Amino acid sequence: MSGHSHWSTIKRKKGAADAKKGAVFTRLAREIALAAREGGGDPDMNVSLYLAIERARASNMPKDSIDRAIKRGTGEDKDGAELEEITYEGYLGKGVVAMIECVTENRNRTVAELRHILTRGGGDLANNGSVSWQFDRKAIYSVKSTGKNFDKVFEAALEAGADDVLEDDGYIEIIGGVETFKAINDSLHGAGIKPEEAGLRMVPQQEMELDKEQTISLMRVIEMLEESDDVQNVYTNLKISDEALAAMEED
Repeated sequence: MSGHSHWSTIKRKKGAADAKKGAVFTRLAREIALAAREGGGDPDMNVSLYLAIERARASNMPKDSIDRAIKRGTGEDKDGAELEEITYEGYLGKGVVAMIECVTENRNRTVAELRHILTRGGGDLANNGSVSWQFDRKAIYSVKSTGKNFDKVFEAALEAGADDVLEDDGYIEIIGGVETFKAINDSLHGAGIKPEEAGLRMVPQQEMELDKEQTISLMRVIEMLEESDDVQNVYTNLKISDEALAAMEED
């Protein structure tokens, strides 16, 4: 499995489990609010907001909740508590590290929850800078390959300055520098190509490969982190094999 395609491949395969979480609407609302805060409240001009709204609709989130989240992000709704976006660094053990992106209204609560999960799994929170140097921030777009001409997607991405275009597991993934995010979006839009996912993600420079049992053990810790209410994304350098994924899905 490619290190570059690690994030979206795992995200898709874990999607069914994620959908069962009771806090899914809270997480989606925070995602919408953040996208609106960073890129404005018009989904036609803000691809991250557009995709966040589409995910919310797919989860049957009520329209008024979506609208309220947008207004919270743009500052029109003054009633909600101020959201703070923080990235924590952590050690999971066995040389595996994590970048944990959180959105919270209570930093102390979030830190306590993360430390509890990590220490219970044999890891710990890390000092700022201890882990982040092992990751690169990248713009990543995922496009369903069904009915798509790979060469057309490839050309649109490369013209916009993308570094790499990969096809795997029914998806075409586009990877580029952070500064190419908008250019890639505009180029895909101009070519009539609609992405399923888009965002700025942390990509490990090198992946750590463990045996199946160790991998599954750490995947459970990652899953607990992802299920924490304040956690939006978890990125690790753990290489997850298809065998380990299949074993997790059987549980």
